[in-house]
Amino acid sequence: MSMRPKNHPFKQRLRALVASMALPLALAGVAAFALAPAAQAQKRLAADAAPDDIFLALRQAAATDNAALAQDLASRLSGYELASYVDYYRLKPRVRDYSASEQEIRDFLARWDGQAIVDRLRNDWLLALGKTGNWAVFDEQYPKFVLNDDTQVKCFALNSRALKGENVAEEARALLTNPKDYGQGCSDLIATLAQNGQFSQADVWFQIRQAAENGNATVARRAAVLVDSGDVSVTQVMDRPALMLAKGPGKGVANHQLYIIALGRIAKSNPAQAATYLNDAGRNLTSQEAAQAWAQIALAASYKLAPEASDYWRRAKDTPLTQDAMQWKVRMALRDGDWKTVRRTIEAMPAPLRSDTAWVYWLGRALKEDGQHDAARRLFESIAPNFSFYGQLALEELGQKITIPPGPTPPGAGEVALYSQNAGFKRSLKFYQLNLRFEAIREWNWELRNMTDRQLLAAAEYARQNDVLDRMVNTSDRTKSEFDFTQRFPAPHLPEMNAATKPLGMENAWVYGLIRQESRFIKSARSHVGASGLMQLMPATAKFVARKIGMSEFTADQVNDINTNLLLGTSYLDMVLNNLEGSETLATAGYNAGPGRPRTWRATLPRTVEGAIFAEIIPFNETRGYVKNVMSNATYYAAMFENRPQSLKQRMGTVAPNSNVATDLP
Repeated sequence: MSMRPKNHPFKQRLRALVASMALPLALAGVAAFALAPAAQAQKRLAADAAPDDIFLALRQAAATDNAALAQDLASRLSGYELASYVDYYRLKPRVRDYSASEQEIRDFLARWDGQAIVDRLRNDWLLALGKTGNWAVFDEQYPKFVLNDDTQVKCFALNSRALKGENVAEEARALLTNPKDYGQGCSDLIATLAQNGQFSQADVWFQIRQAAENGNATVARRAAVLVDSGDVSVTQVMDRPALMLAKGPGKGVANHQLYIIALGRIAKSNPAQAATYLNDAGRNLTSQEAAQAWAQIALAASYKLAPEASDYWRRAKDTPLTQDAMQWKVRMALRDGDWKTVRRTIEAMPAPLRSDTAWVYWLGRALKEDGQHDAARRLFESIAPNFSFYGQLALEELGQKITIPPGPTPPGAGEVALYSQNAGFKRSLKFYQLNLRFEAIREWNWELRNMTDRQLLAAAEYARQNDVLDRMVNTSDRTKSEFDFTQRFPAPHLPEMNAATKPLGMENAWVYGLIRQESRFIKSARSHVGASGLMQLMPATAKFVARKIGMSEFTADQVNDINTNLLLGTSYLDMVLNNLEGSETLATAGYNAGPGRPRTWRATLPRTVEGAIFAEIIPFNETRGYVKNVMSNATYYAAMFENRPQSLKQRMGTVAPNSNVATDLP
């Protein structure tokens, strides 16, 4: 039996819109592949091409949903060592276009039962089952989805339950917080809940505003068909918000909500202009609508670290906020030292968000500022055992310093040798050889799911022996009661590191902390933007630094050489550090985001703040996490190298508002 889409009356409004957007794209893709039939595309590979090259071509054919080419390439890989993946890449495009029969899929699941790739295909199949409305098979397969890490599949699961009459509104509100992960499954869920009365019009408008806030026009457009429409479409408002603002809010809920969205869109480039519009037109909005509008402007102003952001948040009052908005409201209150708002906002967060170590720590600090020392201590104690940035800060709030826990008895040769026979690890190592880190990591992590601490330590040692240090670190990081910090915080290439850092007077601990975050010690690591090697140098940066330090013979192909990478990386880090007045916190941010950005960010500060607050208010998600992780890593490395307690707070220091030092670094 092949899977074919089924029509459901309750979805017709939404599906009509989705089809109008998706079909032209799908047909365009089909046409493109029709112009390059399998036989023609196969000419790119020689008749005697190596099996690895054929396999890589097969993977690409599956990624582009070219079923015919995938079938032909798979037929050339009889006996290949990654046989389950050959089978998967042959079948995957046909699962996605609904041409694979249910029996074919079940045969695959049975044939490779227990492997990570089975969970991957089950994920693909669940998406197809949800999109076609085959709820009987979906409900049978969903409990078998081991990782259950796909938001869209979770949405389909709630949709299935809602269609059977279950009330899933609260679960849906908790799940529907990040529109970039939605896909059709979550849009369908919103439609179902809107049409069966579990979501009110206010719920749907909240989803539309949240999607607009995230710049996801597709999600906003799909949800907009479920509410009374205004004078213009959501798409028009998102594309040309100035026209809506010039027109004014008009009458009715829909027009008012569209006006609020337009304010949020304008605020992304000019929060002050949006505030002017709202001040002029606010009298035409209800007090609740005005608060929603101020929240939109406040969030945009927060992304820019605008001085007015906190005032905008005050005008937003207690209007319901998206999770992103809640966090930024706290960050702006931290910047201003407004501990009452910090406490009130964190306490209003949904439980899963409130339990994040960041907000546990800052709530503890707010309670401490309010004199509630016992309550604060309980919060700090709850996260202090966590080997992370906020766990370390909590430990210091409890009057302790950062030390290295006693190491366990190292795993014996026999314990480690067991993993040389592990089929999943063998597949992982093969993927590393092919430079396919995504698949390598998936296979490795799959094998770790039910391991004890001793088994994890032995598997981490096996990773070390095979020179895949990122898996060693990740595997050892999972232990709960036995901690081997030589695995968690390795220090390879120490002679080469000393040769690079000593002439600069640079601390090894900081550089190792940065490398652990940048590349996890994978020497050939290459990022999606082209950064290379242990210290992830961009080509232009490497060339700039080589010229500055007099490496006249430097060529781009040298950047992955360990000595060259460390020399150029530490030299650049030293330049950034000197350019940012010796602050490791600022220099770490500058290494990731460019040295000009932390200078811009600090200029917005209304006062001198502790380094942890500066790290928390960094407006780039990647850089915010990067700074926390690097500085946490460096503190542990220092404790190991110096064999004495360390202070993360002292390492973070403070950050003052102004700096007159210019930068000419890339």
